[in-house]
Amino acid sequence: MNKRGWTLALCLLAHAAAPAFASEPTRIRVLSYNIHHGEGMDGKLDLERIAKVILSVDPHIVALQEVDRGVKRTEGVDEPGELGRLTKMTPIFERNIVFQGGDYGNAVLTRLPVTGHRNIPVPSHYVGEQRGVLTVDLTAPDARKTLIRFMATHIDYRPSDAERLDSVKRIEEVAREQPNLPTLLVGDLNSMPDSRVMKAFGENWTRTDSTSLPTYPADKPNSQIDYVLVRPAPRWKVVETRVLDEPVASDHRPLLVVLELVD
Repeated sequence: MNKRGWTLALCLLAHAAAPAFASEPTRIRVLSYNIHHGEGMDGKLDLERIAKVILSVDPHIVALQEVDRGVKRTEGVDEPGELGRLTKMTPIFERNIVFQGGDYGNAVLTRLPVTGHRNIPVPSHYVGEQRGVLTVDLTAPDARKTLIRFMATHIDYRPSDAERLDSVKRIEEVAREQPNLPTLLVGDLNSMPDSRVMKAFGENWTRTDSTSLPTYPADKPNSQIDYVLVRPAPRWKVVETRVLDEPVASDHRPLLVVLELVD
């Protein structure tokens, strides 16, 4: 074989030995959306409108708060099931309270394979609305089929931080079950960025936004109370964070975060 032939053979061998998955980062698109049981700022109940907002950003995973199933005020509709149908995503719903003859709680929509899920109550200081964390284990769309944990929640809104701070502790207990597992905490935390609650979360979680991104109220947002938090920080790289320009479909605006999963 001449010199040119040897050079060509070596190039072919080097190409064959290169791993096929090395060049493409794994990106995960996450949406947090308090849908106000599908009722918009115009007083109209419209799940198709909510579904169009979700589909407009093509997320892999969506955390939904204030979701009804079989509730009188929303005409007995199975909202998680209907939104799953409209978006062609897998719906997962967990009740936190019985309300008007049906169920009310958090939901997750996902395009990623589900390996398990459970609902974990957080401490309640008041008679009335029990809160919970819908915890879903998913398979990431990477070559290694990495397991990730997605925790969707909606914690207390009252002026006192006491129940919210207890919620931080309970959520931390769950996250510490598998401390090295790539984990996201997504939802309506009813807390401003400079609050004691967000400082408490900040001891173990990393925010995906570096400046305040107002999400509420939808028509004229002046407060950020919706977040995507991650841990362990070295496993995640933030690619994009933005609030969607949607002033009518709910009383909150949706928060989109695009992440890269780091080996």
